[in-house]
Amino acid sequence: MSTMGVIAKQSIKGALANYLGVLIGAVTTFFVVTDLLTQEEIGLTRVMVDAAMLFAGLAQLGTNASILRFYPRFRTPERPELRDHGFFGWTLLLPLVGFSVLAVLFFVFRGNIVDYYAEDAPLLVDYAYLLLPLTFFVLYMTVFETNASVLLHIALPKFVREVVVRVLNLTAYLLYGYRVVTLDLFVVLFCSSYAVAALVDFFYLLSLGRISFRPDWKFVGGALLREVGVYTLFMTATVLAGNIKLFNSIFIAKESLAAAGIYTIACYIANVVEIPYRSLGAISSPIISNAVAAGDIAEVNRLGRQVSLHQLLVACMLLFFIWINLPPLFALIPNGADYVSGMGVVLFLGIANILNSTLSIATNILNFSKHFAFSLLFISLLTAAAIGLNLWFIPMWGVTGSACATLLAYVVYFTPLLALLWVRMGVGLFSRKQAWVLLFTAALFGLNCLWDWLVSPLFGLLGDSLWVMVLQAAVRTGCFAVIAVAGIARMDVSAEVNALIGRIPLVGKKR
Repeated sequence: MSTMGVIAKQSIKGALANYLGVLIGAVTTFFVVTDLLTQEEIGLTRVMVDAAMLFAGLAQLGTNASILRFYPRFRTPERPELRDHGFFGWTLLLPLVGFSVLAVLFFVFRGNIVDYYAEDAPLLVDYAYLLLPLTFFVLYMTVFETNASVLLHIALPKFVREVVVRVLNLTAYLLYGYRVVTLDLFVVLFCSSYAVAALVDFFYLLSLGRISFRPDWKFVGGALLREVGVYTLFMTATVLAGNIKLFNSIFIAKESLAAAGIYTIACYIANVVEIPYRSLGAISSPIISNAVAAGDIAEVNRLGRQVSLHQLLVACMLLFFIWINLPPLFALIPNGADYVSGMGVVLFLGIANILNSTLSIATNILNFSKHFAFSLLFISLLTAAAIGLNLWFIPMWGVTGSACATLLAYVVYFTPLLALLWVRMGVGLFSRKQAWVLLFTAALFGLNCLWDWLVSPLFGLLGDSLWVMVLQAAVRTGCFAVIAVAGIARMDVSAEVNALIGRIPLVGKKR
């Protein structure tokens, strides 16, 4: 099978795993968690996972970026007995060093952390001892996923992250919600989900028969070792580019864990927008890495624009259909009135996710290029903006302020990054078709306002019951789906999109 065939196959499988995970996560989040857990307990699980992911990102010491950049120089497809010169062994050592340093710092500053949250989030303080084990398993789960990605076997690790972890979390929620286990055991079971995921990924990599725990010291040599070391040091900070949203819940928890619980529900909805990029980005990054390494700027431009354009289209459509269905969604979920204040988070964080998922490919291109050192400057800007804007906006606007902080931080980050790629490498991600996608999305939101003005009052004549709201949502979604498909086909975004539209019954036959 060709490389693009493998990419397509693995991307489709990964996307299916993502959306199956979304389905399980949606049922869990909207109909189990909101019913069985308090806002404080929801906030606790969210903050713990976000903190662990942030710590794990720092402990990687840039390992994930290094895997994507340097694997092409280690791989030995013609001599499989060399096992890629023990590349996998290197990817285990660096995160272990980073985790050890992080553990020392955690114990040194544990008192300050406890003091910071003791008054407003005492529940978080009670379970702070689980943060390091949770961080360890999240760290290596991510490292194993990236190894699977460069081997073009990302589907199963994606299934583990998106489905297995969610099923295990759901089990923990149900056991605690129906008082089969205590709160202490529930938190332990919740954290153990990530341990199971890391172990499954590890044994899957072993089954591929291509990894070795013994680094080939003779192959690495002094020059390559120095190159990897310098690159890794610079990339340590770049993990914050994809993780600045993790700051949100951590800062919101200082206000209260209940507010963090509201943010959790809204954030879950908004994050649906960037789900397609999780598979598309994971499987396309190694290919772009090869193109950058080969100096094929034309191919980098072609792939970058394709990924950016398709992600923009999908993300905009997802946010629009999420937005028009928010009122009935909050009306349907248990205790939905307690979480409706998160609608602003869905909108602004959804827009931030569109921006991030559409332009994240630019971060990969920079990291793979000889200009990777600039990443440190851009990440410093991003981190400073995220922290400063969160501290400024949250006291003023609460959870919505945190979403606005994320959106503005991304603007601060991507503006100079895109300018650098264009000036130094001649790489640009924008095209006229992207402008058409944005204009079309704006037109859909405008038409939705007209619907609220002209059509919603007609449904109001039937009453204000929940079922009338659901009926209107179904009719509205159906009408706008027809408009969206027709408009996208008319814009002729790409041959791939038109081919998908052509498979829709009746639509394809008519075309």
